[in-house]
Amino acid sequence: MRRSRRRSRTVTAYREGGRTIVAIPARFTRAQEREWVRRMLDRLATQEQRRRPSDDQLVRRASELSTRYLGGRAVPSSVRWSGNQGRRWGSCTVADGSIRLSDRLRGMPSWVTDYVLLHELAHLLHAGHGPEFWAELTTYPRTERARGFLEGYSFAERAPGDPVDGPDAEPEPDPEAD
Repeated sequence: MRRSRRRSRTVTAYREGGRTIVAIPARFTRAQEREWVRRMLDRLATQEQRRRPSDDQLVRRASELSTRYLGGRAVPSSVRWSGNQGRRWGSCTVADGSIRLSDRLRGMPSWVTDYVLLHELAHLLHAGHGPEFWAELTTYPRTERARGFLEGYSFAERAPGDPVDGPDAEPEPDPEAD
């Protein structure tokens, strides 16, 4: 709980490390404080649930995306979160139809997770990254935006001093490669 004399009407809540911070005007009574803390915690929980779907919600979302963008042709046997994706955002095992999404996606905007999920669904139709594969993704309106978001996120994750580009820099592995 943070009370602020500069804050006159607004209340905000956010996560800071492992803590939740609720910022309220200093003039609020204890009853107002309790009410606003409860409200803001509920609001944060709702937002986080939207951004961090369960495995069951991923399966439903995969079905929705396949129907909308791939004509329902991609039907995975399973879709789940995975903590061992390394630098990959997702992976698809075509042989058994299973899709895994990196835990690093949790909390990212839903349109980014949708893109990665759709990318993996497209692998059920085309194993590689050839022209037919990319043609499947052209119907998703945020493909380029999501790819740029993930590229920027990957760049920011690199340690300071890592080579970016230059004559001595090693090529970065393609984060889209499965």
